[in-house]
Amino acid sequence: MARKPNAGQNARERARAELTREIKAEARRQLATSGADGLSLRAVARELGMVSSALYRYFASRDDLLTALIIDAYDALGAAAEKAAATEGEPRARWIAACRAVRSWALAHPQEYALIYGSPVPGYRAPETTIAPAARVPAALVGILRDAEAEGLPAQTPPRALPEDLREQAAATTRALAAVTGGKDPGVSPETLVRGVIAWTQLAGMVSFELFGQFANGFDPADALFDHSAAQMAAFVIP
Repeated sequence: MARKPNAGQNARERARAELTREIKAEARRQLATSGADGLSLRAVARELGMVSSALYRYFASRDDLLTALIIDAYDALGAAAEKAAATEGEPRARWIAACRAVRSWALAHPQEYALIYGSPVPGYRAPETTIAPAARVPAALVGILRDAEAEGLPAQTPPRALPEDLREQAAATTRALAAVTGGKDPGVSPETLVRGVIAWTQLAGMVSFELFGQFANGFDPADALFDHSAAQMAAFVIP
């Protein structure tokens, strides 16, 4: 009986994909115990019962494995934010939903969140392949702001004039975001973009404070504080 064309190739591809998933899963377990700077290809290979030379056929270096984990984390977080941002409702409600989605993902994946928003890994320099995945969360938030402007919501409050250097930075950020999202102009004013960046950094700070124990013996659990903060930032960014 003749073998189907490429059947062996497909089986090899499936086996490779499965082992790649296993390697990354073990690497994530190591993140929880040793941190990103302690990640070791040899240790991953040992835990999987592989010789290290075999693992190098999948990831040529620790940095290659770190990059794969970083891209996966950005993509997973971005997908969560995009799903929340695309829900039905007025822009403020969608903003709050996206913020909650970011927090929920971070609480469920603290080591991966720390990998992308925590301290830089010593000796690691992220390649350009991480840029587009990293832009997914801000692009989702900017999409909400674009819809808000289209509805005329920010016009309810006269925007405060931006300093010229900040306006130039906003324009540069708009171009950079367009470059990594298929060339599509974000379609928001510099004033709205700057408010969005302020709110985005506040969101990241809130989540980081909670994950790294800064609210212990105070706002812990941080549910009420987070919800109040997300509502305040929604009112700030979409006046």
